[in-house]
Amino acid sequence: MQAPAQEQILEITPPTGSRFKGYEDYVVQELVLQSRVIRYRRQRWETPAGETIVAPLPAGICGHYGPELRRFVVSQHHEGQVTVRRLAKQLQALGIEISKRQVVRLLNQRHDGFHEEARDVLRAGLTSPWISVDDTGARHKASNGFCTQIGNAHFTWFGTTGSKSRLNFLELLRAGHTDYVINAEALAYMRARNLAAGVIARLEAHPGKQFADVKLWKTHLDDLGIAALEVTPDPVLIATEGALWGSIKAHGLLADTVIISDDAGQFDVGTHALCWVHYLEPVFIWSGAPRRQPWPMTSRRWTLHNSGFRVDICGRDGDCRCRSRCVRRRASRRMSGITSGALPSCCDVRCTRVADAHSPVMAAIRG
Repeated sequence: MQAPAQEQILEITPPTGSRFKGYEDYVVQELVLQSRVIRYRRQRWETPAGETIVAPLPAGICGHYGPELRRFVVSQHHEGQVTVRRLAKQLQALGIEISKRQVVRLLNQRHDGFHEEARDVLRAGLTSPWISVDDTGARHKASNGFCTQIGNAHFTWFGTTGSKSRLNFLELLRAGHTDYVINAEALAYMRARNLAAGVIARLEAHPGKQFADVKLWKTHLDDLGIAALEVTPDPVLIATEGALWGSIKAHGLLADTVIISDDAGQFDVGTHALCWVHYLEPVFIWSGAPRRQPWPMTSRRWTLHNSGFRVDICGRDGDCRCRSRCVRRRASRRMSGITSGALPSCCDVRCTRVADAHSPVMAAIRG
């Protein structure tokens, strides 16, 4: 609990002969919502040249509503799910002169400070020992897109874009930087992605190593004749991914960071690891009852062959269920004892996982 902002001494009139025994603390948390109007008297001066200068407003003042009011509006709308109409009525009840149109403007305009804060949070998070990443479909501005999540135990960042490619993921990992850099890390990335040695040699030999934006970078690829090449893999794509990776490294991001994700290929960059479910999935097979028999709740299990250690993720009487639908689909290609018929729903089957006692993942689970 936070330290008390103020203290009040409550006195009583004791009976004659009583002895003072100190104080008994009773802490009360309170919330104060009140409007406050500030009039800034800005000095105006006229210079000898006839020019008028005015004293600047304090830092954080942007428009006729203060930063705390703007923060309250954004928090109530996005975190509290308060509608614009109700938010306007709430503020008017507190003595704020505001209309629904003005509330909408507070929600949609002048958010540079919030964007900069989110960018700084991402940049700080990309220097941590590990991050987890994932993406999902999302609607934005009446169009289908993808929302990418990056985070760990200390921060979470979301970005919505129109693609879920590796190129898009690398652009997000730049955390607001717009440059393209050719350095040792970029060249190593290109070699790992099997870019033609001749293309790498052109990029390495050219004296220009850093390009401020995508326009200058594309012009550079055109000048080197790389954009005109029609080979596999696409040299423009791989070179651009490599330059993005070089930019990430040049700005000190992901220096020793492990990227943890599912088995999606767009996240396989840098030092990459799978979450424990996807790490163990390739060695699981599905075993169970013969064809056309019902699927009893306790007769299915994931089995890792030649194992000496068992971890019960979902017990017979527990409520936990296997929720990884993609794992079940992939396992169906390695099914044993079943030749036809549909697999049970992930929500209908309890599962037991058996794993190697000496594997590093199981060692981490055991703690």
